[in-house]
This record gives sequence, structure tokens and C-alpha cells, in this order.
Amino acid sequence: IESKHCLTLGVSLSVNLSMQTEDEDGEENLMENPYSVKLEFVDDPNFKNKVNYSYSAVQIPTDIYKGSPVILNELNWTQALERVFIDNRREDSSLRWQVFGSSTGVTRYYPATPWRAPNKIDLYDVRRRPWYIQGASSPKDMIIIVDVSGSVSGLTLKLMKSSVMQMLDTLSDDDYVNVARFNEKADAVVPCFKTLVQATMRNKKIFKESIMNMQAKGTTDYKSGFQFAFEQLLNDTGAPRAGCNKMIMMFTDGGEDRAQDIFEKYNWPNKTIRVFTFSVGQHNYDVTPLQWIACANKGFYYEIPSIGAIRINTQEYLDVLGRPMVLAGPKAKLVQWTNVYQDALGLGLVITGTMPVFNLTADANSQLVLGVMGVDVAINEIKRKTPTYRLGANGYTYAIDKNGYLLLHPNLQPKIINFREPVTLDFLDAELEDSKKEEVKTDADVVLCLPHHSSLGLVLPTYSENHIKANLSDQILQVQYNLPLSVADFESLLPNSFESEGHVFIAPREYCNELELSNNNTDFLLNFIALMEKVTPDSKQCDNLLLHNLILDTGIIRQLVEKVWKTKDLTTYGFLAVFAATDGGITRVFPNKAAETWEEDPEPFNASYYRRSLDNKGYIFRAPYLNDELLNPENDTIGILVSTAVEITVGGKTIKPAVVGVKLDLEAWVDKFKILASNQTSPTSDNRQVQQTCGPTSGCEMDCDANSEDLLCYLVDDGGFLIMSNQKDYWNKIGMFFSEVDPYLMHALYNNSFYNRKQSFDYQSVCDPVPSSNTGAAPRGVFVVRTTARPLMGAAIFVDEVEAEGMDSRETSCVTIQTQFYFTNINSSYDILQDCGNCSRLIHAKRLNNTNLLFVVAEKMPCNTCELEKLSQAETEFKDDNPSCEDMSAARYRKGPTVCYDYNLAVRLTTERTTQHLCTQTLE
Repeated sequence: IESKHCLTLGVSLSVNLSMQTEDEDGEENLMENPYSVKLEFVDDPNFKNKVNYSYSAVQIPTDIYKGSPVILNELNWTQALERVFIDNRREDSSLRWQVFGSSTGVTRYYPATPWRAPNKIDLYDVRRRPWYIQGASSPKDMIIIVDVSGSVSGLTLKLMKSSVMQMLDTLSDDDYVNVARFNEKADAVVPCFKTLVQATMRNKKIFKESIMNMQAKGTTDYKSGFQFAFEQLLNDTGAPRAGCNKMIMMFTDGGEDRAQDIFEKYNWPNKTIRVFTFSVGQHNYDVTPLQWIACANKGFYYEIPSIGAIRINTQEYLDVLGRPMVLAGPKAKLVQWTNVYQDALGLGLVITGTMPVFNLTADANSQLVLGVMGVDVAINEIKRKTPTYRLGANGYTYAIDKNGYLLLHPNLQPKIINFREPVTLDFLDAELEDSKKEEVKTDADVVLCLPHHSSLGLVLPTYSENHIKANLSDQILQVQYNLPLSVADFESLLPNSFESEGHVFIAPREYCNELELSNNNTDFLLNFIALMEKVTPDSKQCDNLLLHNLILDTGIIRQLVEKVWKTKDLTTYGFLAVFAATDGGITRVFPNKAAETWEEDPEPFNASYYRRSLDNKGYIFRAPYLNDELLNPENDTIGILVSTAVEITVGGKTIKPAVVGVKLDLEAWVDKFKILASNQTSPTSDNRQVQQTCGPTSGCEMDCDANSEDLLCYLVDDGGFLIMSNQKDYWNKIGMFFSEVDPYLMHALYNNSFYNRKQSFDYQSVCDPVPSSNTGAAPRGVFVVRTTARPLMGAAIFVDEVEAEGMDSRETSCVTIQTQFYFTNINSSYDILQDCGNCSRLIHAKRLNNTNLLFVVAEKMPCNTCELEKLSQAETEFKDDNPSCEDMSAARYRKGPTVCYDYNLAVRLTTERTTQHLCTQTLE
């Protein structure tokens, strides 16, 4: 289905910078202020935070001295941004956080809000944030070579390992990297990575685990390390890579060799690969060779004498890589869009539009990247731009970025809130992978109207291609006594009418702008009724399609109550409740007392029974969900939910606008079940059931009623969960995975192809060392300041009121395996003989037509000697301690960035004198 409407994001990034080293009173005015202003913050739901719109705020990393001249100057001149931020918001009130991240580490953000550290110790540094890294430089191809000779030991080796891991954290998914260790010879720290690999979270984790296992031995030979690096960067193996900003990072404790012949062979005279050298640890080695290596190859030299220097010196190289962007001029000032990540200030999942900020002073040598401007766009706001309720319960939109990662998808639901890494969920990891979806990802150019060359896609079931559009002037919307619909049906929504009309749940949708949402259904109903007394259904502040369909459905379901439900004695049929839910957002449960145990989502599109009924024909049976405790049939009334979709054809087009169903009383229906599953009834020619007694011509060996002590009779659903049993001892296990009830019988059903098994991976899980041992049915759907301010003058606002929010230390991000069982195409009945060596039993199984049920009759197992695999549906943590090289190095398709600002492309804009001057400055 091709969407004719394009989701557009109109975000304008405008920065007017006023360079200023100090004001009339000098730099100290920002720190030594005799006045103090206590800011007042107001709750703003758009920011999910308390904010102050009159000021911007500043955050400075813990390891940077706030009183240094560089930082004071930074605070001074960035103060001019406050007015720009305020003006931007006046022009566009939908703007969220406006942020400037400086290359010195200062973050100025608007509006002001108390800073919330992502951990108990505030290690936030804007230069390490995904949006800053992607906005400050072009993609990189990086080889890191690490000296592991015998002289590198003890503290120096620990510093080196930490430094390399910090270097990896400066890379984003746009970059490619490999890491090698060297002494007399060089080899990759991860043997399976034969070439550069994408700097994904997964690959960086693999690198870090291998780096921690490095050991020091042998002698130093720089030539072996550099030869490995140059061959990796220059050999075209056909493997994907960034193709931009090639560089080598060497970490060593020092040495005398300059490896000049290697540079002559691979890098001179064009010097297409930069070399950065890092002297790690405290030692007395001559560092002149390391300085010469860096300057002879357009790189820089850094020293890391202690752990405090690691974070600063492993990210300084980004300033060097930003210079080609400055030299490229205005054409480099493009808005780039990041991957999805968690906002540090609590906005949730966001993407950020970034633009580099340049220092364009007259001195060409000082023309560097000053920092990055960013404007956040919340993913939830993008979702609101998509036509969610027009696509039906099982239709959805998705968006993929250039790396194949999701911006939008129903399954994009990371569970760790303050996760500091980008949320990089591959499209193929969110869906059940197949060749068609691989093609969708590779050729994902359906609608290029999302930022950063992202692609928008639409998944739409055939029954959702059309929908009803209500017209309030239709005669069908007129009800008895000539009362207009807006009065008669709205009265049936009031809580005082529930006792006679049944309980009503309204989906918490944004029907009108002024409608106050609430998690309490009664409060939401009252808010809705109160608003409808003030506005008309055609009001411009309301979504007319949503509102009209809600009104239409309210009238239709009310007629169902009056003409059908009220005329039946539900107890005669063994019903605890009857219900109906519509795509317009109305769910009505009758009688009212049944609502006390109604646990379904008031939004039909989120309810498992609703979504499954639309995607399956016939009647869908579903047992109650089990939490940590088993059901208690003695004290609780157990209800089995049965639902089916209402399918109608209008003008030759089929739609499914509603789902109706009943809730069965388990105890009443077990009695009916045992009779129906016996030899006491037989069908006549007109399909009526007549009683029949056991006799010479009709045996009772497989009679679920007569032989209930010897026979096990079950109804099991399409996911392998127990729905009903003739054994009362098993009633407390209703809703459990059948293998937990009878593992031998479930194995026989699986082994005889009644069920298939499908395993998938959840890359957004949170793992706890103490997993729950209970296995129960789960929803199964289509998928699964101290304020320092100065009166009358601009000043920085330091947010010292840190609200530390940390996850439980036991919870970690992990990958879990999800196992699902589902019916095969077997429709016939089968007799199975299960042999367990010393004993055997007969099993009869048959699919029940027009349902999602399997009827199983089995003799009780006379022995417990079967040694069979116990099938499990429980989610388990995936641990691949010895992954194959094929699994580790397999690269998925990445479209990659389309723009590259590399020194080699801009070298004609510079002079050899400028390059030499930059290098000389490094040596001073």
C-alpha cells in the first residue's frame, strides 16, 4: 500500500553567534556574583519536566574545572544563545530542548531545568553523546593498534586498556573500526574480525571483552603494528566501510623506532591516512619519535599519564576531524539527524537534528568546530503525526534510518530508561526475519520524507485498507424518541447508567485538544462528557473522524445492549459476561459487575484478544493470564474469554470494524465440555446433538465423562496454553503452558507435528540474576541550581540540584530468546501411541473447526520413565560464550552516510605551511 501523505518535520536550526572574550567587567563576573536568583520552575508535560522559559541552563562535566579561563569565556559568549533560543520558541512553540554542546565540554540548554544525572555519579559529557559525535565530524575508518610488549605491564597496561575502550566510545554507528595488538607481530584482538567492522554497540562490546583479556609480553616492533593497520585500511576486500577519514590510533608506552620505511611504502607522499599517537603511563622514554610519527602523517600526539587524562585526550582528535568541515564552508553546515536515543533530561526516546558551529575568525589556523547545535524531536510526537487509528489494530507505520535502524516501530520499546548508548534496533531484529523484509530494508526508499534519508513504510492488513467514515446526518444515527445521538447515547456513557446498560470503556485517545487524558476510565469518561457539552463533534479543535466514529459506535453498541443482551439470561448459557469492542474506541461489558474483573486494555488496538480476533477466522479462546500465582478455583470464578471479529461487506469491500465475545464460566463449561467430549452424544442429520448411552455397539473407553478418572481430556489453544480440562485438579493451571501441565503429552503433540516452534531474539530486554520460575500465558499478538544570575546582565545558570536516577544495579541490558509455539496445517484427527519403554499410552488429538483449539484425549501415563525434552515457552537470556566467526562478522546491509568531509578532499584549500604550523603547535 502506497501512502499518499508524507510525514514532514519542519525544524529550523538558526544560530547567531556573537564572539566575545570578556565583557566590560571581565570574565570573573560569571563566577563571582554577589547576587543570587532562585528560579521558579513550572511543570510542562511537553518536556516531562519542570522548566523555566526565561533562562537557559549550563552543565559542565565533573572532571572540568569550572573556573578555568577557557570555560569562563565559553560561558560568556554562549550567553548570546539564550536570546536566540527564546526567539526560536516564540516562532515555533512545538520546539523541545534546544542545546549547544561546546568542544570544551560545556552544555547550554533551553529551557532551564534542574539537571538530572543519568547515574548517581554525574559523568555526563556532551562530547560523548551520540548527537554530538555524529554532528561534529564525518564518518571514520579507524584502526586502533595497542602495544602489548613486555614493558607495558601493571598500571600502564590498565591505563592502556581503559584508554582504548574510551576511544571506542567516541565512535558511532556511522564509523568502522578494528583493534589490533602488537609486539614483534600484530594480530586482531578479535580473531573473527578480519577487516573493519561497524562500530555498533554489539561490536564495541565484543572488542572491549577482548581488550580486557590482553596480556603484555615480547618486544616492541612498531613496524608490525603499522603494517597491519595500513593493510587493513588500504586493501579493498569488498566489505562495507565508511570510506571517509581514514586514521590509525597507536597506544604505546614509548619506543625509539620511527617506522619510516612503513610510512614511505604505504602513506607518503599523499598521506591519505592520519596517524595519532598516544603515550600512556608515567615513564622516562623519549617521546620525540611518537611526536614525529604523528606530525609526519597529519596527526597529533597526546599524553595519558593517569586515569584522569583518559576521557579528555581520547576525544581531542574529534577537533582535528572537524576542521575539514570548517574548510568546506557553508555547504558543510547541513542538518544531520541522529539515531534514536534516550534523552538525558527525561524527554524519552528522541532523535536530534544537529548542525556544526564554526569559528570563522580571520586567523585561518583558529577556524575550528566550536561545537554542535541540536534540537530534539520526541519520537512520540512523530508517532502522533502518523495515522495510527486509520490503520486499524494490526496496521502500523515504521521508519528506518540509513543504517537500517528503526526510528518508528511498535516493537521499538527499550526497557532501560537512562541508557547512555543509542537505541539501535535493526529492522530485521524487530520483525520475524525473512527474504521479503531483507528486501524492504535494502530498498527502503518508499517515502523519503523523514529526516536523514530515513524511509517511511506502512504495514496494512487487507481488512484495514478501508474503514467506515461516520456521517452524523445519516438516518442510522437517529434513535428513539427523536433524541439526537449526542444526548441519548452520551447519557449511556455516564457511570449512573452502567448498571442497566453495561460498563463502558473509552479508548484514551486525543479526540480533542482540550480533552484531559486520564488513566482512570471513569474520570476520562466524565472529562469527555463535560467537553462534549462545550463543543460540537465538528469543532476544529477535535479530530472529527475519531469523534464521529466514536459517536457512531456508541449508538450501535447501545442498540446491541437493548435488543440482544438484555433479552438473554446469561447464566443459562454459562456466560459471566458479554462484550463488544470497536475500532472507534468503545468497549462495553455487560453486565456491569463483570467490569470488576475486566483486565483488558481500554484501547482495543492494544488488547490482545482484539488484535488476534482480527487476524484469525472463527472463535478465539483465551485463558486468563497468570502472574506469579496459580489460579484458585475454590475462591475465584475463572473466566475463559472467547472472541470473534465482526466482518461486513460494504460495496464489495470487506472490513472488520468490531470484535464481540463472551466470558465463559469455567466450572459451568467444563460440565458441558465433558458431555460434548463423550460418547453420550452423537450428531443427527440436522447437526443437533442427541444423547446416547454406552452399550455393546458404543464403547466408553475414550469417554471424557464416564472415564474421567482414567482419561485426561484437554482443550489447548494455538499457542500451546491450557484452556480447559476434565480434571478439576488442573483448573488452577488454566492458562499455563501445556508442557508445565503434562510435559510428556506436549512433547508428543510437538513431535507429531501438531505444533511448530519459532524462536526469536529480543534485543531490548532487561535481565535479572533471579528469573521467575513460573511460566504462564502471556499476551500473544501479531508480533510482541544553585542559580548564579546577574540582574540586568546575561549569566550562566549552573544546575547543581542533581537528581540522580539510577537503575537497580542488578538489571542489565541483554538479549533474550523468545519461543513461540503455533499450529501447523494439520486439520485431521490422529491417534498416537506414546511409547516410554516400560509403558505406553494412547492419545487422540483433533483440531476443532472454526476455533483456535486442539482437543486432546489421553490415557494417564502409568509410569514416569520417559526421558524427553521438556519444551518451554519461557523467555531466557541468550548467552553465546563461543560464537562462530560467521555469526560475529556477518554484516547486514547499511546504506551509510552520503556526505564525507575528509582532509584529503579539502587539502587543496589549505597550504603546506598551515599543516606544518598545526603540527608544530602540537609539539610545543
